[in-house]
Amino acid sequence: MANNIVSVIMPTYNTGKLLFGSINSVLNQTYSNIELLIVDDCSSDEETKRILNDFSLKDCRVNVTYLKSNHGPSYARNIAIEKATGRYIAFCDSDDKWHPEKIEKQIDLMEKKNCALCCSAYCICDIHNNIVGINIPPKHITLNQMKYDNKIGCTTAIYDIKRLGKKYFMPKLYKSEDWALFLQIIKACKDCYAYTEEPLAYYYLRSESLSSNKISMIKYNLSVYQKILGYNLIKAYAAFLLCFIPSYFLKIMKRKIDSYRYLKKHSSYILK
Repeated sequence: MANNIVSVIMPTYNTGKLLFGSINSVLNQTYSNIELLIVDDCSSDEETKRILNDFSLKDCRVNVTYLKSNHGPSYARNIAIEKATGRYIAFCDSDDKWHPEKIEKQIDLMEKKNCALCCSAYCICDIHNNIVGINIPPKHITLNQMKYDNKIGCTTAIYDIKRLGKKYFMPKLYKSEDWALFLQIIKACKDCYAYTEEPLAYYYLRSESLSSNKISMIKYNLSVYQKILGYNLIKAYAAFLLCFIPSYFLKIMKRKIDSYRYLKKHSSYILK
């Protein structure tokens, strides 16, 4: 396995103690040739500021940028992507965690499959560290499938800058921004995609999370159809009603089935 630098993108805003676990899960990777680019989106809580300062002082792989005003996660991620010097870009939100072998396993898979984009399954956890579900990506992802809804968990994704160039988020999108990004990547890399059903990331449910309010996501989904796929407003509404909503409920049903099977097999497992 070539020892290329992996640039890990992490926006944060008032995540407090959750941030500590997220940063640790990145720095404790078995694949150590990483740079962790954290952009603080003008956090107001002192705990977030203290954690960022402590990590930046004790580990030279941590690079923190402090924004003077709040711009949203897309803008923050784009600042980090611009600063990235690695061959690969990976994403970890400041309230999620990674499996210790995540990067190593995914880079190895990307090299074996000769692909430009890789994602994995991820566990869904509550605030008490209990695994309450799992999300498994499909074996194949086409642009047509991605038009229905996002198939890729952002915190699991790694893409190859050398193959694709740097891909940026839409700065005015506060939700569905990862879907918009992966639509662009799938358009660029076509069949250059690999996945693993092994859960290599842990997504935490919390009520104040931006993605937790599904109703308000509607207008952002319409923006994706219009700005990324070039649909007019009527076609965007039609795609949302006839494609996104049915696909979304099918995905929820599949997730429930996958989660039942996973939890039945790992019924005593609690994330430490």
